[in-house]
Amino acid sequence: MVPERLQPLLDETAPLAERFAAAGWRLYLVGGSVRDAILGRPLATPVDLDFTTDARPDDIEAVVKGWADALWDQGRRFGTIGVKKDGRTYEITTHRADAYSPDSRKPDVEFSDAVEADLSRRDFTVNAMALRLSSAPGPSGLADAELVDPFDGLDDLAAYRLRTPLSPTESFTDDPLRMLRAARFISGYNFLPEPELVDAVKKLRGRLDIVSPERIRAELDKLLTVESPADGLWFLVNTGLAEEFLPELPALALQQDPVHRHKDVLAHTVAVVEKTSPDKILRLAALLHDIGKPKTRSFGSGGVSFHHHEVVGARMAEDRMRALRYPEHEIADVRRLVELHLRFHGYGDDVWTDSAVRRYATDAGPLLDKLNELTRCDCTTRNARKAAELSRRMDLLVERIAHLKEREELEKVRPDLDGNQIMEHLGIGPGPAVGQAWRFLYELRLDEGPLGEDEARRRLDAWWAEAHDG
Repeated sequence: MVPERLQPLLDETAPLAERFAAAGWRLYLVGGSVRDAILGRPLATPVDLDFTTDARPDDIEAVVKGWADALWDQGRRFGTIGVKKDGRTYEITTHRADAYSPDSRKPDVEFSDAVEADLSRRDFTVNAMALRLSSAPGPSGLADAELVDPFDGLDDLAAYRLRTPLSPTESFTDDPLRMLRAARFISGYNFLPEPELVDAVKKLRGRLDIVSPERIRAELDKLLTVESPADGLWFLVNTGLAEEFLPELPALALQQDPVHRHKDVLAHTVAVVEKTSPDKILRLAALLHDIGKPKTRSFGSGGVSFHHHEVVGARMAEDRMRALRYPEHEIADVRRLVELHLRFHGYGDDVWTDSAVRRYATDAGPLLDKLNELTRCDCTTRNARKAAELSRRMDLLVERIAHLKEREELEKVRPDLDGNQIMEHLGIGPGPAVGQAWRFLYELRLDEGPLGEDEARRRLDAWWAEAHDG
């Protein structure tokens, strides 16, 4: 009897199963949809479904033609035919029993007639289960299926255990990206990795160098955006895997100052990531916000200090993200957040002038909400009084920003005169002097708020006369 929680998935796939059965082929649903349906997790909407079959690519195409709304075959050489039906994407792949060469994670594709061979080449046992879909209804009159579980993935799901279908050494040698993927499953599903799996990662971590930066980046993003990524981050550090693609992270495990007992920056960083919302840019900024500390650490009579670590860290964050092939706009956003994450603490107590509030808000721009959240989460002290005081000050700042926004439209802060007005008033043409004058008026606008055009012209005249005196 198929569990009730699987029935919507089976009913969804029944029309496709009927077509394959009518053509004499077996069709299996595989991958995350099976795992999550067994766990009772809600499926993503819309969920993309993965299938495997004993049919070859030409046979798959023949089965779905006339039924699919769209079809693509860019993955044909790997056995995959893609299908779109009623807005949902299906990928149907011939059973594979691939062989890997040591210097590549791209397999030599070899088709198989057995689903067990296909399942053996998957990353973890909890993903190496398949539902054999039946064209005939079950006892309830609904679509039916049989669970194929040759590597006891069901038991591992129940025990929250992370294992590989084959030996972890063989699995990670074949595809080193699986070592990084393990971190995501540890965090996303609260799985406990088997000791043999951990040992294999420690031994084989260097093989990650055959994986493209783009693939590594994609897995890191997936880890950072699970609800609670801390255990996966510790797995990366403790196995040495982080050294291969993000060495700045383990470098945060600074030697503690025996006199002043400075807090471990790595533990603090993981705690900050854990506290932030699962937004990719915010989580990346949290992960990288203190990476400048090892390079700026110094000891003095007042203890340990990290002067300008936000400036150094912003450059380091940009370099690391560029090495991982992040898009330029994401690099710019994370760099800006790292650069600004101490700005809030640069103002004493509650003495925030209107000028300071304007600069804070306009420098953050569209990242303001993320910067505020990063600042709040950067407080990981166990001292309840200190935490409450920081929260109170941040609340006051947010309130001040809201009031200034209402009064001055902070998102649209501009000088009181634009470039054309500046040229007309000063009697000059386009050139660097116009930009210098614009910047002068912009700084005045941030410091003093709206001046009005007449006052702006008077100040501009004084600045121009001083700049060109003699």
